[in-house]
Amino acid sequence: MSIDNFIAYVEKEKRYSPHTVAAYHRDMTQFVGFLSSKYDKTDPTQASAVMVKSFVVWLKDQGMENRSINRKLSTLRTFYNYCLREDGLEKSPMANIKALKKPQPLVKFVTETDINKVSFPEADDFPTCRDRLLFELLYQTGMRQAELRNLRDSSVDKFAKTLKVLGKRNKERMIPLSTEMVNMISHYQTLRDAAFEAKADRLLLNDKGEEMSPYYVYNKVHCLLEGITTLKQKSPHVLRHTFATHLLDAGADLRAIQELLGHEDLATTQVYAHTTIEQLKQIHKQAHPKG
Repeated sequence: MSIDNFIAYVEKEKRYSPHTVAAYHRDMTQFVGFLSSKYDKTDPTQASAVMVKSFVVWLKDQGMENRSINRKLSTLRTFYNYCLREDGLEKSPMANIKALKKPQPLVKFVTETDINKVSFPEADDFPTCRDRLLFELLYQTGMRQAELRNLRDSSVDKFAKTLKVLGKRNKERMIPLSTEMVNMISHYQTLRDAAFEAKADRLLLNDKGEEMSPYYVYNKVHCLLEGITTLKQKSPHVLRHTFATHLLDAGADLRAIQELLGHEDLATTQVYAHTTIEQLKQIHKQAHPKG
C-alpha cells in the first residue's frame, strides 16, 4: 500500500485541509522511518500491534506529549481503516490500541477578592445597567455566553425567582435568582424599554437594541476583567469557571453544581474539585513546615 495513495485519499476524497494533509504525511513518514530503523520494514501494512506500541514508547522517549502522540495514533488509525477497506488488509494493528490519557488542565478562575474589584460607572443609564446585569448574570448563574444571549423576558420568573435557560441540545434547566438579581433585571428592563421602541426579542440587547453577538459579550467581559485579574484569558467562560469554583469552595454539593451548570456527566463537573485539591496542595506546601 502506497502512502501516496492514502494521502491522495484524505486530500481529494475526504477533502481534509492542507494543514491536516501535511500532518498526516509527516506522521506516516515518521512511522515508516521508525519501522525501517527498528524492524527493518518499509511497508506499514506489515506492522503489528507490538510495533505500534513500540512506536508510542519511542515517541514518549523523545519527550512528546500524550496529546501529540494521540494525534499520530489517529493518523495511523485512519490509515489502517483505509487499508482494510481499499487494500484487503485483514486486520488492523490499531484494533486494541487505545489513546493515551491526557493530563486534566487546571480550571482558570477569578479569585473572590478580584471579582469584588469589578466596578461600574455610577450612571443609572441603559448601557451601564446592561453591562452590570450581563456581568452579574454570567457570574451568579454560571451560564454559557450563548445561553445568555438567547435569554428572553419570558425566561425570567420574577415571582418564583428563577431563570429558565436553554442549554446544549435544547436541554432546559432552572437556575435560582436572588431578590437583588430580580430587582436588577426589572430596573434594566424599564431602562431598555424606554430606550428602544422597536427591539429584538432578547432580554439583553446591544447599544442599538439588537441581539448581541458572541464577540460583543466577550469584549464586555474582557474589558471589565482587564486590570482586575492576572489571568491571560478574560472571557465569559472564565466567569462560568469562577461561578462553579466559588460554589465548591463554599461547600456546595458537586451534583448541585452539575445541575446548575447543565452538565450531563458528573465527571465534567469534577474538574472543579480537582482545582480545589490543587489549591489545598499549594496551601499545604506553603504553610506546613515540611510541606
